[in-house]
Amino acid sequence: MNANGYQQYKTQSVNTMTASEMLLLLFDELVKRLTRAELALEVEDAELFEQSVNRSREIVQYLKTTLDRQYPISRELSIMYDFFIYELSRISAGRNPKVIQELKELVEELREAFREASRMLNN
Repeated sequence: MNANGYQQYKTQSVNTMTASEMLLLLFDELVKRLTRAELALEVEDAELFEQSVNRSREIVQYLKTTLDRQYPISRELSIMYDFFIYELSRISAGRNPKVIQELKELVEELREAFREASRMLNN
């Protein structure tokens, strides 16, 4: 499969995802980027570290911006996303792998909660 065909496949896959599948994909990508930031610190790759933290921030900002505010839990999620953005700023400034790990654990817990809620809604 050539690069153009692969890109079309990826675009079609994203366009046909349900909202819950897209949400889980975003959380997966966020965990991946936080892991990259950890690894970049280990090998002292400042550029990869900054790219990973910036992409993580963009993902969280997107999650916050697209939050459906008609549900009572939306307020709490918005506050949590603000906390994630704050932590990403701390990570960027302090380059502390412990803070990255703590944030990654919170993101993974939230991802698991969304996965479980999605499963319950689909049953």
